[in-house]
Amino acid sequence: MRFQVLSLIAVVGLVAACSTAPTTETGSAAGQGAAQTQITPGSAEDLRVNVGDRVFFGFDMYNLTDQARGTLQKQAAWLSTHSGVNVIIEGHCDERGTREYNLALGERRANAVSDYMVSLGVPSSRISTISYGKERPEDPASNEMAWSKNRRGVTVVK
Repeated sequence: MRFQVLSLIAVVGLVAACSTAPTTETGSAAGQGAAQTQITPGSAEDLRVNVGDRVFFGFDMYNLTDQARGTLQKQAAWLSTHSGVNVIIEGHCDERGTREYNLALGERRANAVSDYMVSLGVPSSRISTISYGKERPEDPASNEMAWSKNRRGVTVVK
């Protein structure tokens, strides 16, 4: 009798598990995939994915490379298309150097990006700048690969 009761419970549990609609999990995943492919024009994600939101600098440098200028030209065109969008230019540094030095260098990097965007026709009233120095690393490792990622200017949609 005990075996029959345990068998009955096992069968009921198995049937209940099998009868659960698989569309909940699959549908959820499919819904997430669809949401991920739809990017709102003029959004931070639109800028990041379709244009690029960052430029990189050499060690102890704040001058713009040709590659950085190309990215900023695309950003300026994007901002021209989305005239209601304002941005903040963040200046970042790697971990080497003092806090004060890196804050100043980050400010010079943010200003270099901002000045170039203004030279491309983006109104200065739509751009603000901030320096984070070495306080917000993209990659916390202490090697050249990480440092090259951390020496950056990032355009953030307000």
